[in-house]
Amino acid sequence: MKQAAQQSLKKVLDSYYPISEETWQDFLPLLKLRELAPDEILYAPGELSKSFAFVIKGLIRSYSLNEKGNEYNKNFFYEGRFPGSMTSLLTATPSELTFEALEPTTLFEIDFVAYRKLMHQKDDLKLLQIHYLEKHWLLEKDAREVEIVQEDASERYQRFLMEHPNLAKRLPQYHIASHLGITPTQLSRIRKKI
Repeated sequence: MKQAAQQSLKKVLDSYYPISEETWQDFLPLLKLRELAPDEILYAPGELSKSFAFVIKGLIRSYSLNEKGNEYNKNFFYEGRFPGSMTSLLTATPSELTFEALEPTTLFEIDFVAYRKLMHQKDDLKLLQIHYLEKHWLLEKDAREVEIVQEDASERYQRFLMEHPNLAKRLPQYHIASHLGITPTQLSRIRKKI
């Protein structure tokens, strides 16, 4: 199973930028296989992050709590995605987010310091990182920010369904509502209308 999981990770990495066999062999020792039960915390708020992860199977959410204790689901990480508090990793400050398994989840934890060291040695890993950041931290983040400001709740929900049809089936409605910045009651009304 571990070898199949490694091949799954390699395929995803290569989809951003192909890495050499030499780089891949140097990358493998950075991986730690881990299993999470539903509701188990991968990364807790207030902790200094030391790794990020790759989801082999399962579903992780990242969320924050406001001063009233209300949750806001920032993101969902399913198969082939990389959960982790990048702000904490890059600034060496405690994470403000919680990363929690919503389903039984199998993942690789990736040692961040060792990854950065390897990235500085390998040009193909640098290019992979650039392509990843462009797709997820620039293009997706820009689209999400415009969506929040310019679209009403119904439009945001319909976009979510269009962009994440399988994810919409795996998540409880209250998690989707939180991600859209609305209440479950509002989401229920929207669903009845469409």
